Amino acid sequence: MSAAYAALAGVLGLAIGSFLNVVAYRVPAGLSVVRPASACPGCGHEIRGKDNIPVFSWLVLRGRCRDCRMSISARYPFVEAITGLAFVLVALFFAPAIAAATTGGEVAAAIITLVAFLYLAAISIALSAIDLDVHRLPDAIVLPSYLVGAVLLTASALLGGTPETLITALIGGVASVVFYGVLWFVKPGGMGFGDVKAAGVLGMYLGYLGWAQLAVGVGAAFVLGGVFGVALIIANRANRKTAVPFGPWMFLGAWVGIVAGAPVVAGYLDFVGLG
Repeated sequence: MSAAYAALAGVLGLAIGSFLNVVAYRVPAGLSVVRPASACPGCGHEIRGKDNIPVFSWLVLRGRCRDCRMSISARYPFVEAITGLAFVLVALFFAPAIAAATTGGEVAAAIITLVAFLYLAAISIALSAIDLDVHRLPDAIVLPSYLVGAVLLTASALLGGTPETLITALIGGVASVVFYGVLWFVKPGGMGFGDVKAAGVLGMYLGYLGWAQLAVGVGAAFVLGGVFGVALIIANRANRKTAVPFGPWMFLGAWVGIVAGAPVVAGYLDFVGLG
């Protein structure tokens, strides 16, 4: 059952990844993600349907436009592939709860939870790509994510008979915004205010899963970001004053918390004799 969900999610992820390429390019520029249809920036020809198959079309065309032979960045198939892979991993992690459900409400709740975290995976990839490009996290994606996440998680909690998770989700979202807000206020150049707003979304999702996921998810962002920053300095690719986008590390850290938060905290408590 989980394998079937994973396969379906992978195909969906490839298609979503193609759309995320459009989002990552157009949203920062203030352009519509719906119109006009995607076209080659070199010759202006609209991309044909057969040339718009995720990953496959880029490989067949050898990374070039069919009409003018202009080079097409490898980033496009990369985003498609990483989204497909991310969707597969999310499905493998959350789909077992669907099979384990014993009532209709629990099945519905598990499916909605899966959808909620697939949505989080999609915006994690889109916002990371945008932050790497333009060093900001657009409100056009971040702010609606509060509503989408709140609706999906609330529906899951109520249908699954776990309304208490909404309390931890609320606390997680508020606490994350306050924590990042304090850091932004103390050292404005250290991170952007977009990071503060995105922190609330991540805190809501992490808090929904539990305190362990919240603690590890927030902490992992700083560990991963710090290691990356030190690596850049050692490689002479940056110095202490170089601005490095923190958004990608926030999202990656959150996923570490989602997947490994509970076992990491349990292992730590066992290690110190409190387990």
